[in-house]
Amino acid sequence: WHFNLLNMEEIDLILDDTKERMDKSIQFLISELKKIRAGKAMPSMLDGVMVEYYGTPTPILQVASITTPDSRTIFVKPWEKTIIQDIEKAIINNDLGLNPQNDGENIIINIPALTEERRLVLVKQIKGEGEKGKISIRSVRKESNELMKKLSNEGLSEDAIKDGESEIQKITDSKISRIDEIIKSKETEITTI
Repeated sequence: WHFNLLNMEEIDLILDDTKERMDKSIQFLISELKKIRAGKAMPSMLDGVMVEYYGTPTPILQVASITTPDSRTIFVKPWEKTIIQDIEKAIINNDLGLNPQNDGENIIINIPALTEERRLVLVKQIKGEGEKGKISIRSVRKESNELMKKLSNEGLSEDAIKDGESEIQKITDSKISRIDEIIKSKETEITTI
C-alpha cells in the first residue's frame, strides 16, 4: 500500500478492497453456517468430513457419492468398498453428532428430529458465528480507515478522507445488516422444523 499519485483512485482501491474483504467474511460465515444442522438431511452436512484415503486426508465427496433419499436420511455410497470403515470413522470423528450405520456396501445416516434443547444450542451457535462475522467486518473497517488516515499524511485533503471514511461506514453497515439477514434466516430454518 504505497501511494505516490494522490487522487480518488486510491480511495476507490481502498473501498473495493474493503468490499472484497468484507464479502469474504460473509462467504466464510455462510460456509460455517452450512455445517450447523437444521434437522433436515442435506449432503452439505458432510462437507467438512475428511476421510483417510491411502494415507491422505481427502474430502468425503472425492471418495463417495452422497444423496438424501428423504428429509431424514443421508446415503453415502463409497466408490471403493474397502474404505467404507474409514468413511464411517471419519463421520463419527467429525463431531456432527451423527450415527452412521454401515450395511457392508453403503453408509446410512438417520437424521434425528431436533429437540427443543438442541434447537436452542444451535441458535446460540448461529448467533456466535454471526458475531464472529461482525467482528471480522469491523476489523476490516478499522484497517481500511487506517489506510485512509495514511493518505492524509501523504497530502490527501481532510474532506476526501472524511468522504472515504463515510463510504467505508456505509459499506460496513450494509455488510452487517447482510449478516443479520443471514443469521435470521438460519435461525428460522432451525426453529421451524
